Amino acid sequence: MQIKIINKSNHDLPLYETMASAGMDLRANLTESITLQPMERKIVPTGLFLELPVGIEAQVRPRSGLAAKKGITVLNAPGTVDADYRGEVGVILINLSHENFTVENGERIAQLVIAKHERAVWDEVEVLSETARGEGGFGSTGVK
Repeated sequence: MQIKIINKSNHDLPLYETMASAGMDLRANLTESITLQPMERKIVPTGLFLELPVGIEAQVRPRSGLAAKKGITVLNAPGTVDADYRGEVGVILINLSHENFTVENGERIAQLVIAKHERAVWDEVEVLSETARGEGGFGSTGVK
């Protein structure tokens, strides 16, 4: 799939690191580093601008290594870049650790997954079909 992109950063375009990767790493595009205090959140710019086809979204997701090792994640994961958005792709990072975390220019901060999506047309009814699960949610199927 071809996607138009403007790269105003001083970094290479995002790419798939392996043949089977679903996501491409996004890099921070900074003129000076950003420090996140514990429980602090900031929007980190990438310098990337996308023109996605209708029916396609770009999902901004956390990087597992940053989350597991440093407690840094994407706050609205997955963040959605809509096909009609033309602004800069930003990443809302939050520091869930007890230590300061500094984001440096060029650091890989999130991953971008390109995905198809459907648009729903509502069919308003009075009753939904019954299932074995019914209204059970939030752990109703157990833990083991």
